[in-house]
Amino acid sequence: MKQKKWKKTQKDNYKESSVSVKDLFNSTSDRETSYGGDKEQAQKLFCELEHELMTSEKPSLYLNTLLSRPEFYQYPFSMLTSLEKTEQSPKYHPEGNVWIHTLMVVDVAASEKEKSERPREIMWAALLHDIGKPETTRFRKGRITSYDHDRVGAELADKFLSEFITDREFIRYVCSLIRWHMMILYVNKDLPFGDLQTMLNEVRSEDLAILGWSDRTGRSGIDKKAEKEAIELFYKKAKSIE
Repeated sequence: MKQKKWKKTQKDNYKESSVSVKDLFNSTSDRETSYGGDKEQAQKLFCELEHELMTSEKPSLYLNTLLSRPEFYQYPFSMLTSLEKTEQSPKYHPEGNVWIHTLMVVDVAASEKEKSERPREIMWAALLHDIGKPETTRFRKGRITSYDHDRVGAELADKFLSEFITDREFIRYVCSLIRWHMMILYVNKDLPFGDLQTMLNEVRSEDLAILGWSDRTGRSGIDKKAEKEAIELFYKKAKSIE
C-alpha cells in the first residue's frame, strides 16, 4: 500500500469527530440513488445479502462467495469489496485484512443478534462497522492506523443503505451503532473523546455491547475472558448514567 501523508494527530481527529449521527443526517436525508450497475440486479443482491445476514448461522460462508460475482464490485457494494484490500495492524488484527475481520465479526453477531430487540440493525452494523477503514487507513511512523473510521464509516453506511432502503429510522440506528462502536475502548480507558452521554442519546447500551463484543471477539488470538470483562465494565459505566 502506498504511504500517505499524515497531517493531524489522533487527538485532533477525534475532536473533529465529536459530531453525532443526528448532525450527520441533517445533510444526508435527501439523496438520489447512484448505482454503479443495473438497479434491479443491485436491489436483488441487497435482498439476498440481507436474507443471509438474518437467517444464516455463518453469513461469512455466503459473503465470501460474493467476491466471485461481478455485480459485487459495483457501487455501492464496492465499499465492501475494498475491505479486502485494506490492511490492518497485525498487533490488533493478526487475522489479516478488514474483509477477513468483518467476516469474523458478522459470524459472532449472527449468534448474538437475538439478544437485541433490533437484530436487523445489529447485523447490518456488524457488516458495515469498518466500512470507513479504506478511506482512513494510513501508514504512520511504521504503524497502520485508521483514525476516525467510526465517524467516516457512519457517513458511508448511510450512503450504502440509502441506495436500497427508505426507512430513515432504521438507517439512523445502524449508522449510530457504527458511529459509536469504538466507544467501549474510549470509555473504559477514560479517554477525552469518550462521549458516553451523546452515545446513549442515540443507541441502547445493550445493542452497542452486542456489536462491541462481536467486534472485539471477531479477531484472531483474543482473550475472551478479558474481552468479556471489558464489555461488562462498559455496560456498568453506561448504566450508571442512563
